[in-house]
Order: sequence, then structure tokens, then C-alpha cells
Amino acid sequence: MEVRAKLNNYRVSAQKARLVVDQIRGRGVGEALITLDLSTKRVARPIAKLVRSAVANAETKNERDKAGIDLDNLVVHRIHVDEGSSMWRVRARAHGRAAWIQKRTSHITVVLAER
Repeated sequence: MEVRAKLNNYRVSAQKARLVVDQIRGRGVGEALITLDLSTKRVARPIAKLVRSAVANAETKNERDKAGIDLDNLVVHRIHVDEGSSMWRVRARAHGRAAWIQKRTSHITVVLAER
């Protein structure tokens, strides 16, 4: 039985988010949350919130469908980061020129499964 949660259009580049996501892939939920809470990266906090959301989805699925998911044995089965849309902005430069800068976003998906 799998449970998933998704975070769309979060304002961080996919490359930076993948650094944090790679640390928790395959770990138990408790260990993953501890790792994320101790991380100094800015994106670790919303990823921890996303993992907690997936655990809450598992609890709801248990109550609603009588799925029989053991919440103590949940692991981060799959977690991946995809690039989202980019916002383009103009930055003023010297001599009246302009430079385009790209504000990147990411889609983060977590799938929990029983061990």
C-alpha cells in the first residue's frame, strides 16, 4: 500500500531541492524527519512538512478505507523533484541595459510505503 503527497510550484531550484531529497530516500519516516529537522538547507523545512502530510494521508486512508497500514513501518519509498515553471524577471544593468533573470520553481513528490 502506497501513500503520496505532492508540493507544486515551490520557489526553489530543482538542483538545490535534490540535494536534500537524496539524503532521505529509502529511510524510515522518523529517521527522515530527524534528518530534515537537522538540515541547514532552506528547502528541508517544506520537505519535512510534505513528509508529515503524507503520514497524515496514510492515517486518513487507514480510517476511511480500513487499509491496515502500519504507520510505524512507513519508509520513504520514492521521492523526486521535477522542474516547475520559471518566472522571468528583468534586472537593470549598466548603461541602460537589462538582463533577464530566471526564478525557478519545483514540483516535489513523496511516496511512502510499508517496509
